[in-house]
Amino acid sequence: MLLGASNSRENFVDIDVSIWAWVILAAIIVVLLAVDLYRHRGDKEPTARLALLESAGWIACGLAFGGAVAIVWGGEAFGEYISGYLIEKSLSIDNVFVWSLVFTTMAIPLRYQHRVLFWGVFGALVLRAGFIAIGSALITRFAWVLIFFGVFLIYTGLKIIRHRDDESTDAATPGLGLLSRIMPVSQEYDGHNFFTRLDGVRAATPLFAALVVIELTDVIFAVDSVPAILAVSNEPFLVFASNAFAILGLRALYFLLADARERFHYLSHGLGAILIFVGIKMVIARWYHVDTFVSLAVILAILVIAIVFSERKARQLGISGRQLSQSHDHD
Repeated sequence: MLLGASNSRENFVDIDVSIWAWVILAAIIVVLLAVDLYRHRGDKEPTARLALLESAGWIACGLAFGGAVAIVWGGEAFGEYISGYLIEKSLSIDNVFVWSLVFTTMAIPLRYQHRVLFWGVFGALVLRAGFIAIGSALITRFAWVLIFFGVFLIYTGLKIIRHRDDESTDAATPGLGLLSRIMPVSQEYDGHNFFTRLDGVRAATPLFAALVVIELTDVIFAVDSVPAILAVSNEPFLVFASNAFAILGLRALYFLLADARERFHYLSHGLGAILIFVGIKMVIARWYHVDTFVSLAVILAILVIAIVFSERKARQLGISGRQLSQSHDHD
């Protein structure tokens, strides 16, 4: 069994990552988070134009880091990094729509949503690091874990294709119930603070309640996305880096796409198909390795097909990008 795990690992790139590479990656993430927090320190309501520019900037950062990976470790490492980045970015679109439902359900003002998402993303980075470390260790030791992850992803992909509306605010009720057992939860806001005083007692504001729900939803999505990325790379550095750069751009992506759920009618089908593909790739990995760039081409093709058919459906329904943008700015 251990031999099988070793053989599956040989199908992926094996790079020598020094401690300094991890330090540099961590420093880049901290700097980017600090810049983002400084830019949004005034609790201003973001516009669609600003969200578009910031999304482009975050994508540029992710691609630039991929270029650095290619220079230092070669094309195969770049292929695994960019495949992981694309998988996480595409699967995260579902997360964006769920965030929109959470904020709408909990009536969180738009001007405070970036602050909640900032700390939500920070927590997500920590959680993903743990998931990746555990997943990589299991795959290294036990070959059957690949098959288990693969079957789970196939099941999840089929579930998403058949019915995706069950992924909504289900985490809100248990999340708020757990929080209310730990400490009082205020119904009133205290600026953008997460905590306030309620009858002289320290209490959580609705913003902290929303943050708890956001973190719970991220745990749910990480259960899908981390095994999916481990299907295209077994190198923890590449897996975490691709995950991190994709997640860092989620806040801007949220403000850009939050109101566009109807426009991407077939996107859920595409995401389900991606999960099924990488699930099959994991199941057969012990006997047959699908080339990294072939995987990347398949994932890109699925996304393009889903977007093209979604655009066609949107035109049939009379949904225009301009209408969605105006609706978002109005909100």
